[in-house]
Amino acid sequence: MRQNRSFRFAAGLIGLGFIVSSGFAADPKSVDFAHDIVPLIKDRCAKCHTDGTYKGSFSLDTRQSTLKSEAVIPGKSAESDLIARILSHDPEEQMPPKGERLTAAEVALFRGWIDQGVNWEDGFTFKKGTYVAPLKLKHVELPPTQDGRDHPIDRIVDAELAAHKVTRPPAIDDATFLRRIDLDLSGILPTPNDLEAFQKDSSGDKRARQARHLLDDKTVYAEHWLTFWNDLLRNDYKGTGYIDGGRKQITGWLYQSLIENTPFDRFVYELISPTAESEGFINGIKWRGRVNASQVPEIQFSQNVSQVFFGINMKCASCHDSFIDRWKLDDAYGLAAIIAEQPLEIHRCDKPTGRMASPKFMWPELGSIDPSLSKSERLAQLARLVTDKDNGRFSRTIVNRIWQRLMGRGIVHPVDVMANEPWSEDLLDYLAGYLVDHKYDLKSLIEHIVTSQIYQSSPVVLKSEPLGEDYVFRGPEVKRMTAEQYLDAVWAVTDTGPSKPDAPVKGAAARAAKSHARPKVRASMVNSDLLMRSLGRPNREQVVTTRGDVLTTLQALDLSNGQILTDLVAQGAANLLKAEPKATADQLIESIYIQSLSRRPSDGELTSARELVGSPATPEGLADLLWVVFVLPEFQLIR
Repeated sequence: MRQNRSFRFAAGLIGLGFIVSSGFAADPKSVDFAHDIVPLIKDRCAKCHTDGTYKGSFSLDTRQSTLKSEAVIPGKSAESDLIARILSHDPEEQMPPKGERLTAAEVALFRGWIDQGVNWEDGFTFKKGTYVAPLKLKHVELPPTQDGRDHPIDRIVDAELAAHKVTRPPAIDDATFLRRIDLDLSGILPTPNDLEAFQKDSSGDKRARQARHLLDDKTVYAEHWLTFWNDLLRNDYKGTGYIDGGRKQITGWLYQSLIENTPFDRFVYELISPTAESEGFINGIKWRGRVNASQVPEIQFSQNVSQVFFGINMKCASCHDSFIDRWKLDDAYGLAAIIAEQPLEIHRCDKPTGRMASPKFMWPELGSIDPSLSKSERLAQLARLVTDKDNGRFSRTIVNRIWQRLMGRGIVHPVDVMANEPWSEDLLDYLAGYLVDHKYDLKSLIEHIVTSQIYQSSPVVLKSEPLGEDYVFRGPEVKRMTAEQYLDAVWAVTDTGPSKPDAPVKGAAARAAKSHARPKVRASMVNSDLLMRSLGRPNREQVVTTRGDVLTTLQALDLSNGQILTDLVAQGAANLLKAEPKATADQLIESIYIQSLSRRPSDGELTSARELVGSPATPEGLADLLWVVFVLPEFQLIR
């Protein structure tokens, strides 16, 4: 196999090229969009180029509109017309046309911003919005049934599609459905036997039964959705803070909550008003040395609670009144003061103001926090307000996250900007109401979504990223496997998974030994390695609510020529030959395709695979075939 690695390297880059992003190597921290660029644009550019006034047809409302004009070329400030006009002394061309010219420092900020790739806060626009969602959920009247599609989600979606004159996407076949739902609900590829049985089953309710079957497997469900919650709650098994006690795991509590399917309102209540087992989320990381006032544990609490449970970016408001939404410095500090052991002085841009923060909830119409109470009592009060059934922001945020995970894009996009207008307010409020009515049962919500016809429809591939009012829902979108799903799939096909979990969960090793799921130990249950980190598994020092959908150049290189995947396919080839010593090359090829892609190879693929594998099959040739399959977009994507 070693002799083929140069072929693999080149072929991998070509084969992966269509999903490799045009990334930039510049330091992403050198210019901050919210603090450096937004004030500049507001002060010097907004009057002529935002919110309905677009002189020279140049709009700075969004990143999309900024790049559309081609006046800004990501990574190439020297070739960007915006910089040329800022520097020009020609009265017909110079920007801004009147007033003082930009200083050298301001020009340098614009240059750095462009050279970094024109980074932009997700969901931010300079166009003044008019949408404000009511806090309380509304009752949704379901539209009439069309063509016998009576699932409530389909009734709402079908009306939305009709209103935009969008053709309803066709249904997917059984093999595609089984691979999609197994990866979405359990994170594991369907086995060849499962696929065969499912395709032979002629009963009309088999898809609904498969959903229930997957959700009923408590261990498989918990170990798959552990990835989702570890990211959101910035929980891991090792890393910053765990060694010196400045950070505490909640793995045991989290795992057991998923096993028991703890109602979501109770789940969050125990995170905010915690037990000894669940207190790790609200206790921020104690960074060594002096840190910015916006990074102290109390402010981390404010930022994390706001982001995870309400889809609010409170980080900007942790330094000053936010540039990007309505939240103020006092809002960020008011939430932080709830957890503070001592009086908390408000700092603006890291400078003390002399004012002390008072405990405060973001929506006073739901209730207030009594500053005279103890810390634990204040947290209990906050937990009740967060999970109040009239707090529609709470229920909307989690159903939007679940919809995004299953359908590829949120009803509100991005999921952390819940102030944005949803593409269907009725669908969002219907699902949030469904969750509340079903006692915050997330499994019930997931089952409700995946049993709809729209979930079981052919996916769409968007040619570009539509934003805000330009977006029209057309169906589910193609998703990338997470790093954990990818490794689970590779381990399952090659029988190369780890022998024991790293997650500190009682009985996990024993359950793994008895498990019929493949692989026996899941990637979510082990420490991250270089390949998982390359494929997007975060270090979880910060809350991570979504991972990148586009394969980066670094990831392509690791998949093409990385040592970890090279070793896995080499060992996998040996395992396959050992397990099936009498199998022909064609049988081995077919087995790999069915396990990996839930289909048999085409005639052309079979011919090419035979050339790689040899006859009889060689370990090197079989390893190269495994690699070719594992770098296929069809393998890496959930369609």
